[in-house]
Amino acid sequence: MFTLPQLGDRLFLTDGGMETTFIFHQGLDLPHFAAFDLLKTAEGYQAIANYFRTYLDLAIEKQVGFILESPTWRANPDWGSRLGYSAEELATANREAIALLHLLRQAYATPDTPIVVSGCIGPRGDGYSPITAMTVAEAEAYHRPQIQAFAEAGADLAAAFTMNYVQEAIGIVRATQAVGLPVVTSFTVETDGHLPTGQSLREAMGQVDAATDSGPAYYMINCAHPNHFADALMPGEPWVQRIRALRANASTLSHAELDEAETLDDGNPTELGQMYRNLRETFPHITILGGCCGTDFRHVGAIANACLPVAWAHLNQNLLSAIGV
Repeated sequence: MFTLPQLGDRLFLTDGGMETTFIFHQGLDLPHFAAFDLLKTAEGYQAIANYFRTYLDLAIEKQVGFILESPTWRANPDWGSRLGYSAEELATANREAIALLHLLRQAYATPDTPIVVSGCIGPRGDGYSPITAMTVAEAEAYHRPQIQAFAEAGADLAAAFTMNYVQEAIGIVRATQAVGLPVVTSFTVETDGHLPTGQSLREAMGQVDAATDSGPAYYMINCAHPNHFADALMPGEPWVQRIRALRANASTLSHAELDEAETLDDGNPTELGQMYRNLRETFPHITILGGCCGTDFRHVGAIANACLPVAWAHLNQNLLSAIGV
């Protein structure tokens, strides 16, 4: 059993939509949505470091934990080859991404703000559509080199983001088990709260757990608006207790609509923060909060401001219960 600091009662923040922030707010060129490609230049490296510093300053101010997620969502063989990376160069980029996060942790971590270094894994294909699905064995072999690079660089865990079908998720979990690295599995859903394959979150998580001996340290939902998945979460259900993290989109648009959009829909940060608060009041075990596409520092700040009172109230209640009051 792995020990991860974010599995306690403490609130942890993470960042927002890195790629949409770089493209729409900073005017950076990200071919194929690949933020890791910025690491090849001093300017790009500094842009990533400065991006995280903004969020780390917030975590220090709020005295909450923080999960640093590497900019490697596209750093797998298919996307890397489109950018001209060899297998060796891709492994180096993945290791360098984790090394940067270690430097940031050394500079910012405090007893009140523990920091976790996570290696981000993205889907082999389109994040919104499982057009070219792999078998479990194919997915395990495909993603293992990136996971191995994370382990070699000293990541605390790996996180598989925007999983849209079960076989790829299972393959990633098995690859992390082979390497000896904890993993978080994050599914994305359509506006009906189901995976793009039509499978429910409950069924998908159950299938992954059954195939991996409950391998994921916990589950997450990312790249969907709370309006899309809130009704799918049933209070008191054991499977819902396995979901510890949320990284929602700013926009209520569907995946298809977002694909066609030419401008950024950044929604309403205050409203998004209130939606997170509402979810936290019903599901206080969801303690890891951040954003996905369209979100930025404003959204994560609003989420922190809305959810911190709930977090402190829950923590105080647990402390009183522990001492029998």
